[in-house]
Amino acid sequence: MTFFAGPMTSNRLRPLSFLADPLLLAFLPALILGAYWIGGERALLLSALGAPLIVAVRLALRPPGTLPPRDRVTGFLLEGGFDAALRDLYADTGGSGLRSACFALELGDLSDLRALHGEAAVDLALARSGERILSALREGDLVARLGDNRFAIALMPVHQLDLELCINLAGRLQAAVEEAIALDGCSIHLSCSIGFCLRSRAPRGDAGDWFDAATAALEEARHGGDSAIRAYSPDIQRSTRLRHDMQDEVLHALMNGQILAWFQPQVSTDTGHITGFEALARWQHPLRGMIAPDRFLPVLLETGQIERLGHMMLRHALVALRGWDRAGLNIARVGVNFTSRELRNPDLADRIAWELDRFDLAPDRLAVEIVETVASYAPDEVVIRNIARLAELGCAIDLDDFGTGHASIASIRRLAISRIKIDRSFVSRIDRDSGQRRLVAAILSMAQQLELETLAEGVETPGEHALLAQMGCDHVQGFGIGRPMPFEQTFDWIAAHERSIIAVPAIGNMAGPAPRGPDPFRAAPP
Repeated sequence: MTFFAGPMTSNRLRPLSFLADPLLLAFLPALILGAYWIGGERALLLSALGAPLIVAVRLALRPPGTLPPRDRVTGFLLEGGFDAALRDLYADTGGSGLRSACFALELGDLSDLRALHGEAAVDLALARSGERILSALREGDLVARLGDNRFAIALMPVHQLDLELCINLAGRLQAAVEEAIALDGCSIHLSCSIGFCLRSRAPRGDAGDWFDAATAALEEARHGGDSAIRAYSPDIQRSTRLRHDMQDEVLHALMNGQILAWFQPQVSTDTGHITGFEALARWQHPLRGMIAPDRFLPVLLETGQIERLGHMMLRHALVALRGWDRAGLNIARVGVNFTSRELRNPDLADRIAWELDRFDLAPDRLAVEIVETVASYAPDEVVIRNIARLAELGCAIDLDDFGTGHASIASIRRLAISRIKIDRSFVSRIDRDSGQRRLVAAILSMAQQLELETLAEGVETPGEHALLAQMGCDHVQGFGIGRPMPFEQTFDWIAAHERSIIAVPAIGNMAGPAPRGPDPFRAAPP
């Protein structure tokens, strides 16, 4: 399978200029065989010697700079060559009755692959992906590589091409790219998002507007989740503008104090007393009210501002601890989430140590929360070093959303995890669903054998709370305990909660006592 290499000029090609196209070499065996069949051995000899000579001469006489540059990994055209070819294709399909479509593809997970396995692994994945893209296309379709992880495709003009055919092609491209790639004895998988635009549906303008429409469809696909496919429509362009407006608003909100840390309490299932809080980012918009984190956190990730949010969340958490201390409240610890991007910062551990010292707080007052996906695959050396440094410093290391990834026991031990937080998807309806109970019982049994603390997230009902306590879970958190609240409201909530605790018989632990020392999350008596 070959791909179109140069600008499309349709019937405007100069006489014999096709001889300068290296693609002709693919047809030389057929030409030579035909010559032999028609003219015998003399024709065979002439064609075998003459055809390559003609191609070589034509290539040598081609003016400098007319061969567009190519990507060194895939051999595809680069952006400049693609733009030139697309302009010709756009002109050839205007009012001619021929149809075409532009596709924009983006590979996901390349940054993680690069961090884990290096640049050579990324090159291998790109080369394999390029081969698979070609296998799904026809000869004459135009393919280019744009940037680190994007590809562009323009289909050769045909008379029959509609939305359904384009969707089918996008599905074939996606399935081909997402097949496993063998790497050093293991398999890696890349996600692939695709956006496309039919020539007949392109905004009025030029070839650039056509491809911009395909790119807008790709952006919509990316925001729809991994492995999504989207076709361009005017609504997509509007939603893209809204998303760009959202980016500006989020950055303005972050810089002007509209995004703040709110705090959700965590309590002991043994005593009922507060054992800590988790700091959670909340955006209080002056006009639209509370905006959910799943709307603005991806924007901060995309714009590279997530570390700025992390700095702010850490400071607010430490300020809260100092405020509770001054008020004579015994809050043992506050948890702060750290993204994989933050954990890759070589200065992270030193910065946290400096902040703790600046606020005159012991390191064990901070719980560093990392999501399970960080431990699911072999993290890079910087991540391992940062987590080890923080654990040595005395910070607790919480493994968040446990059960949703693929963290191994070896990775849990290697990363010095001190507490696992059972994801809410396992906790929901645990008092009514025997399957949920068995899953949570298995997690608690594993944690007990590894001498790890446990916390159940998303506890919403007294039944869930009581059963988790009976099963041996150490701590609970969720709307059934307390909703996230601004720092100023925590004082009244703490006072009300402590008043509500009455002496009642302890709920029995079906799992038996855990073989470990004192609960580090239980507040020491004043």
